[in-house]
Amino acid sequence: MKATPAYDELSSTWKRMHHLGHLQSIAGWDQAANMPPKGNEARAAAMAEMASLLHRMGTDPRLRDSLARAEQEPLDEMQRANLREMGRQWRAATALPETLVQRRQLATSRCEHAWRRQRPANDWAGFLPQLREVLAVAREEATLLSQQAGIGPYDAMVDRYEPGMRCSQIDTVFGEVRQWLPGLIRQVMELQSREPVVAPVGPFALAAQKALCEQVMRMLGFDFEAGRLDVSTHPFCGGVPEDVRMTTRFRDDDFLGSLMGTVHETGHGRYEQNLPRPWLGQPVADARSMALHESQSLSFEMQLGSHPGFVNRIAPLVAQAFGRQPAFEPQNLHRLMTRVKPGFIRVEADEVTYAAHIILRYEIERPLIEGAIEADDIPALWDAKMMELLGVDTRGNFKDGPMQDVHWPEALFGYFPCYSLGAMYAAQWFAAMRRAMPDLDARIGSGDLASVFDWLRENIWNQASRWTTDELVRRASGETLNPAHFRAHLEARYLQG
Repeated sequence: MKATPAYDELSSTWKRMHHLGHLQSIAGWDQAANMPPKGNEARAAAMAEMASLLHRMGTDPRLRDSLARAEQEPLDEMQRANLREMGRQWRAATALPETLVQRRQLATSRCEHAWRRQRPANDWAGFLPQLREVLAVAREEATLLSQQAGIGPYDAMVDRYEPGMRCSQIDTVFGEVRQWLPGLIRQVMELQSREPVVAPVGPFALAAQKALCEQVMRMLGFDFEAGRLDVSTHPFCGGVPEDVRMTTRFRDDDFLGSLMGTVHETGHGRYEQNLPRPWLGQPVADARSMALHESQSLSFEMQLGSHPGFVNRIAPLVAQAFGRQPAFEPQNLHRLMTRVKPGFIRVEADEVTYAAHIILRYEIERPLIEGAIEADDIPALWDAKMMELLGVDTRGNFKDGPMQDVHWPEALFGYFPCYSLGAMYAAQWFAAMRRAMPDLDARIGSGDLASVFDWLRENIWNQASRWTTDELVRRASGETLNPAHFRAHLEARYLQG
């Protein structure tokens, strides 16, 4: 074994940060799922302290020298990839002062906690002052990150979640979707208007819903020895690969929202649970990017979860959970799950209209970060774009409008594009699977989901951050991102049926 002292020192530092990040992540999950309201100020201070400590460790001046020395050491391919990711993380961290990192954690903890009460009350006026504070911090971050990387402010925010992605590419991709999406929505709605569909009759007991969700999670391979399902205001997948914490939310008049939301989060959870174990604690074992992460959740929710063969498998479970009724017959259940109807809520949107929700947010938050508009301008822009893209009137409805997502209270500016990019990648994965396995649809219909999971494990999950995004996508599917697969998928499922 050749000596690699600088690399070994770096590896040890990142392992320590991984352990502390584990505690930070579980505390964040608890804040969203279990913490009593009066604990928030103390938790916000504790989370800010941890964020500060991790930032201090990740920006230690000695790391600069260690990174330079490690470049000259005899490293193997995985170690080189790990060193590349260490350098990327170090450069981003050193662009931000510790005081800003601490202010961000405090501002987002307070804003998100208040948002939980203000959203149900439709209290935009009460929400706005805290959102302004979060936005001010986010703009400072964007400026510093853009200066460090030599790219635009919003490019710098996107790069945190989707390394290498730039607004120029997003503009091209979203611009194309904007051209054909409204027409496709109209076509599908016209076609579906001639299809009879039976609405399910509730109420649907929350305990039965949770039991159903956990049953489907097991069908999808989620390891309950290494994770759990809880309830939060906004569904998410958190925790760490060794202890995945998923959440969903329930309504007694709608079981499909919680079920499909759970299927979505299970895709995230299985990606985390299948990251390469020997490398956990090192950056090379991190999920490659958030668009890749969303490609897993959308592979589960949309590509697989809304597949007629999969719906045939879960229809008996739905009837078992809530009692038999005509709405739960497989064909009708599939029609319910693939019904296209423009609506207010992004997380409840069908896969055809979903992209419009993402384009809307991108077209608001980019100028917001770049200083072209202010937080006060959001409602009017939101109303105009919802009407333009989806024909939905949102005037005065803040809770189902710009307050519906947790992303802005948590300063996750630059994340939203990853959702639609993820949907495009998911379509690309299944196109590649069908080339490799022409009988894939028959396999899914027979209950053979292992074929899907094995392909994802080999090509996405186990690869983690070994490759850059473009290289990983090319190795998995034979080409870099190609949005044509997304359009082809939607047209095949909704127009050719």
